[in-house]
Amino acid sequence: MSDELRRHDERALAAATAHYLHGETMESIGARLGMSRSTVSRLLKHARETGLVEIRVRSPRDAPEGLADTLRLRYGVTTHTALVREDASEVERLDIVAATAADVLATHIGSHMTVGLAWGATIAAVSRRLVPKPTTGTRFVQLNGSGNTRTTGLGYASELLRRFGRAFTAQVQQFPVPAFFDDPATKTALWRERSMHRILDAQASMDAVVFSVGASGSSVPSHVYAGGYLEPADLAELDRERVVGDVATVFYRADGSSADIALNARASGPALADLARVPRRICIVSGDGKLDSVRGALAAGLVTDLVIDEPSARALAG
Repeated sequence: MSDELRRHDERALAAATAHYLHGETMESIGARLGMSRSTVSRLLKHARETGLVEIRVRSPRDAPEGLADTLRLRYGVTTHTALVREDASEVERLDIVAATAADVLATHIGSHMTVGLAWGATIAAVSRRLVPKPTTGTRFVQLNGSGNTRTTGLGYASELLRRFGRAFTAQVQQFPVPAFFDDPATKTALWRERSMHRILDAQASMDAVVFSVGASGSSVPSHVYAGGYLEPADLAELDRERVVGDVATVFYRADGSSADIALNARASGPALADLARVPRRICIVSGDGKLDSVRGALAAGLVTDLVIDEPSARALAG
């Protein structure tokens, strides 16, 4: 390279550094370096054409693909990211995530499937955004009971199931038991009844499950925490056990473990080990307040597909 060409490249690099990295105008660069604005413009063009400067334009729509790759490599899950504004409210985030989840479910739910549903605020939001997709021989099965000392919960759960059944022209199977039994022995005895075998057998043959994760600290409160299902003593126990979340009212810690959490013996939801054996496990999450819960669910191997808002996905990947 000749000395003249080397000096030209050095001037081009100096101009490009000032303009692209420091935001200096071409007029300012010209005045400082003793050259005209048109000369600075030619130097910047030379820098671009010779590779001294590379300009990349990133569309916001490209971001989820990189996030999805990061989360797939880290957690082994397929991620569907909902694009939301950074300043979106928790309610706005939930609505956009619900719409994204509805599209994902339309892709993955087909004929002759048994699909488990865990009730909750997030899944209720999804039920209102479902895209109609007629199927044949498909049924939705309620994963956990919804009754407590204040209400049977049948109206709440049945409306959620009805929306799914109507969207997919599918049968629905309710689970008319309490969310939590007072005595684990009562649950054990009821589970032996022949009348319960139909739904328990259906849960054992599920092709997919659709759920969110419960979290006490979420801005949009999880229904299990806000709906009168847990007594002060229950909350104290969860705190002692360092519980970070639940799926279908079965609780777990940050490392995904759920053993020796006494409340789980009274919970009507399926054991987490049983859930982890279902072929497709679609977890739908909105909001930073559920990040610890999501991490625990991922550690427990409960998720194959994750639907999540972009800011939360970035925090999860960080």
